[in-house]
Amino acid sequence: MSSPTTTAPDRTRRPSGAGWPVAVALVVLSVIPLSAGTLRLIQLAGGPDLMPADDRFAGFPIALVVHIVGSACFALLGILQLLTRFRRRHRTWHRRAGRILVVAGLAVVASALWLTLGYPPHPGTGPLLFMSRLAVGVAMGTSLVLGFAAVRRGNIEAHRAWMVRAYALALGAGTQAFTEGLTEALVGAGALSGDLAKLAGWVINLTAAEWAIRRTSRPRTRPHARQVVR
Repeated sequence: MSSPTTTAPDRTRRPSGAGWPVAVALVVLSVIPLSAGTLRLIQLAGGPDLMPADDRFAGFPIALVVHIVGSACFALLGILQLLTRFRRRHRTWHRRAGRILVVAGLAVVASALWLTLGYPPHPGTGPLLFMSRLAVGVAMGTSLVLGFAAVRRGNIEAHRAWMVRAYALALGAGTQAFTEGLTEALVGAGALSGDLAKLAGWVINLTAAEWAIRRTSRPRTRPHARQVVR
């Protein structure tokens, strides 16, 4: 009788990436801040006051316009970039759209820092939010630069990881709509609680991004190897 022989070797398989259910969830997160941004642009252009006016901005401030338009482009275009099947079937589109995405993302970062440093803080916010916005802006900009540098080197896995982090930070405003509402319902309105609620939105998104990166980067072993005795 011969020694046991393995006839079905172990196979490794990576979990599938983002699919359409994830895309729908990202659209939902994007709807609230993008709707608010659109209404603000209409208001600044002389349209009806469909939302409370912001006395910090007079005329048609370039920084705010760039931030709203850049955020819309980055949020919506980024959804298709994250869809695994779409990305694999449209690689040329993915590369071209990726360049636009990086430019839009850097515009979002630059305008966010401009708004934070160059305009008075929103009434009812404190120093924690000020520092958080600076940190998030720097982190998002760094992620975009590192992601672009990684793809230029051919390191696709690192490129994907950094771009997912940048997208998660950019979508913080969508999550903040829920964290702020929950915080206000539980403890009431306040500068510190409001700042913590906004910070929680970024932390939640970044945590989810790190989970997704590790889930799709770690190979899984399919333990169905069997031995046949001859």
